[in-house]
Amino acid sequence: MRKTAIGLAFAAVLSTGVSAQDAAGTIAAVKKAMGAEALTSITYSGAAATGNFGQSKNIAGPLAMTAIAGYRRTLDLSQPSSRAIGTTMPPAAAGGPPPQPGTFNQGIAPTATWPQQVEIWLTPWGFLQGAAANNATARAQRIDGKPFTALTWSPSQKAPSGQPYRVIGYVNDRQMIERVETWIEHPVMGDLHVEQSYSDYRDVNGVKVPGRIVQKRGGMQTFEATVNEAIANPPNLADLLQPPTAGGGRAGGPGGAPAGPPAPPAVQSEKLADGVFRITGGYVALAVELRNEVVVLEGGQNEARGLAVIGETKRLFPSKPIRYVVNTHAHFDHASGLAPFAADGVTIITHTNNAAFLARALGNARTLAGDALAKSRRKPMVEGAGDKRVLTDGARTIELHHVKDLEHSDGMLIAFLPKERILFTGDFNVPAAGQPVSPAIRTLVDNTERLKLDFERHVTVHAPNPDRPLTKADLLALLKGGS
Repeated sequence: MRKTAIGLAFAAVLSTGVSAQDAAGTIAAVKKAMGAEALTSITYSGAAATGNFGQSKNIAGPLAMTAIAGYRRTLDLSQPSSRAIGTTMPPAAAGGPPPQPGTFNQGIAPTATWPQQVEIWLTPWGFLQGAAANNATARAQRIDGKPFTALTWSPSQKAPSGQPYRVIGYVNDRQMIERVETWIEHPVMGDLHVEQSYSDYRDVNGVKVPGRIVQKRGGMQTFEATVNEAIANPPNLADLLQPPTAGGGRAGGPGGAPAGPPAPPAVQSEKLADGVFRITGGYVALAVELRNEVVVLEGGQNEARGLAVIGETKRLFPSKPIRYVVNTHAHFDHASGLAPFAADGVTIITHTNNAAFLARALGNARTLAGDALAKSRRKPMVEGAGDKRVLTDGARTIELHHVKDLEHSDGMLIAFLPKERILFTGDFNVPAAGQPVSPAIRTLVDNTERLKLDFERHVTVHAPNPDRPLTKADLLALLKGGS
């Protein structure tokens, strides 16, 4: 499995002389050529954009990009730490309100997890420091006929599986770092390939700075920046590392780096009907009993939640196997609990627009996460549902319907239990008091009317606050401005 992931990254690579290059000498030559011999910090600025990786309308892309005006990143390599700021402007969504400016605020502390710190080590200067401090090795390679020296090093931090991380930087014949790549663990993507490329280098007071930066995750472009200004070893470093004084922000990397393992969620269940239980304590799931098996609606937001839902379902129905888990849509916060189901041999049902992506993503090499799916060595089973799919044992029926004309996701499924008159949905949330109602609510109501779904109760993946039973009347009231 691992060689498949590596093969995608190096399909056009020819290697020669594994020990032909002296790593220390190469690092020294690159530092000299880049004017980085005395560099301990740097700040650079311009315009940027970040993609909605894992949250796109079509999960396989292309990604909608949020523009970042006044983008500035500051690196303190002695810590290491980083701060990136700017003013965001999301793209306009069809049928939605006009986008509003926001604040980009990405802080990375010395104690951050490796998947977050990667944003430092992927930079040319961070990469060089890591290579010098971590016994890098060197090899000569040709990529698409172009010669490079590939420097490889591993940090002291280990992946959750205990395996070492690897960072590889490609030095071109002008002694400039042209690309840096690594792999980090991801609950959906497995060993997620992250690469950052650099071009249009120019001299800024003796330091070579790339004018163009592009990051890709899983092969999709997730970040880009045009650099107009830079200052090496800025005298006001401490001030530059401070967060903005006002506005919100986002943490993690521009590609949505995981924020570390969450605490195991508390699990509770409540009976909605004979053989139908609502499982709470995280993203809400339904466990529905059929004659010979159980169907779970929604797998949860992470591995811990997926395992918890599996455990509670088996407690509720100890004599019946879980055959299917239905994924409402493939956004990463809704797909990150699927791996433990796949590890348990449960078939994943998702909309056809998501199926190929999830099968490929969950089938990637998983050498870094050390999660249940990696340990099981199972191949995930993913099935696509079109406009409608029905699961039934003759006595109970679960209808799965595609939500059409939804801007949020083109692969959204809702579930309807006609006998129990229960509608189950994801990401059609009840807003908090005083907050506006999402345009997606109108889309949901339009679809339930089109499909003539005669429901009484409405169960949402994101529990309302305060948590309470919801009805069809509650959903319709949202259209009139109620909550």
